[in-house]
Amino acid sequence: MKTFESLPAWAALPVSLLLILGGAIILIGALGLMRLPSFYQRIHGPAITVTLGAGCLLLASMLYFTVLQSRLVIHEIIISLFLLLTAPVVAMLIMRAAVYRDLRLSKLAARADAEEVYQFSNKDGNS
Repeated sequence: MKTFESLPAWAALPVSLLLILGGAIILIGALGLMRLPSFYQRIHGPAITVTLGAGCLLLASMLYFTVLQSRLVIHEIIISLFLLLTAPVVAMLIMRAAVYRDLRLSKLAARADAEEVYQFSNKDGNS
């Protein structure tokens, strides 16, 4: 089996750079997930960077296996298309669910406040 040592230098350099770049982008996204204070800020780190970082890793994989096997390897293109189509949709659905949850909680809190005010006014004899 062929290994990385048998890869020509003209192909090893871009593969290495894409792997380092993809790993760094994913690491930045993970740090954003850990460090940002609110849910809405935290969701942007992984939503954006995972797509770009995974794209770099898939490009490096495609180049590596294309050079080693001396034929065009396109499996990674199909994976990239799937990732580009699903990752933003999933992030949007998660954000919409959070907005719906927050709106529902604020309505429940407003209703509870209104009921307390109504109860206090009846105890005082006011109508």
